[in-house]
Amino acid sequence: MIERRKSRIEGWGVFATQPINKNKRIVTYDGEKIPNKVSLDREDRYLKKGHIWCFKLNRLYVRDAAVGGNIARYVNHSCTPNCYTMVKGDTIWIIAARNIRKGEELTYDYSTDGPGHIRCQCSPGCTVML
Repeated sequence: MIERRKSRIEGWGVFATQPINKNKRIVTYDGEKIPNKVSLDREDRYLKKGHIWCFKLNRLYVRDAAVGGNIARYVNHSCTPNCYTMVKGDTIWIIAARNIRKGEELTYDYSTDGPGHIRCQCSPGCTVML
């Protein structure tokens, strides 16, 4: 249903290989489950390289997709995304927010709460900092 390819947004992206219906669970965001305190050092290292691999599960834990992650780690941020995320227990789902066409890049809003070290590249002129 999806594949990794070069993205016009940033680096690698994830693209639909067939149409995806609205509200379809597409893929889980996998990675090592670590305490939030452990993630802080890792996030600093990743941000210096321009990546965001850590996804908060809750106030105590994070999924680090750089360790044990899957294709979902390549879904890029967009301020006008076609997907959204849902956390169910220890599982993070990426879900279609609308019908997605074959060949379309999947995106979701990262909704980061950090200091904003990475400029969003979802569209020309976007000034959002992630």
